[in-house]
Amino acid sequence: MQAARESRQAAAFDHIGDRYDEAFPHKDGQISAGEWLLDRLPPESAVLDLGCGTGLPTAAQLAGAGHRVTGVDYSAEMVRLARRNVPQGVFLQGDLYEAEGRYDAVVAFFVLLMFPLDEFPGALSRMHRLVRPGGLFCLSMVEADLDDHPLAFLGQEVRVSALLRDDLRAEVEAAGFAIEEEQVLSYAPASTQAVPEVQLFLSCRRP
Repeated sequence: MQAARESRQAAAFDHIGDRYDEAFPHKDGQISAGEWLLDRLPPESAVLDLGCGTGLPTAAQLAGAGHRVTGVDYSAEMVRLARRNVPQGVFLQGDLYEAEGRYDAVVAFFVLLMFPLDEFPGALSRMHRLVRPGGLFCLSMVEADLDDHPLAFLGQEVRVSALLRDDLRAEVEAAGFAIEEEQVLSYAPASTQAVPEVQLFLSCRRP
């Protein structure tokens, strides 16, 4: 079931490709979260970018500052674009559960959207294990009350889940993260095919 869903989602993002960056050109929340990391990470830190997409802006921002960035995405096309956009990074096709190692920081921007709600605790627990003790974690989510909901997105159907902010905080803290900073943004995509949304960004530490 999980593998079949991931395959469908990956195929959708293969078709979307770099139209994603055209529809969402102003990723202010991700850039701000990246700056939060840059202010706290030691030089040449190891960073894992889960659901790295095209590598823009996060992998490019962190790799450009000299950090060792590994990106993981289950879309082959997104991995191809990330390798093109951020040649100094390492990008692998795979999912959250195939990621290995411990990192000074893990970022997961809009990754949880792709999981049903009942898989959120397991996904966050896995993210927690990928962060070394004392390391940093940045997460984003669209604020909504949805569970595995079909959504037309840039000409493709994807299934998305989302939480309201209090529920998201509770899930993140239950996974063992300490939330240090929160940002809430209203975002209007450039594409008329994507509706305006409220985006939540949590910057955390693993104690």
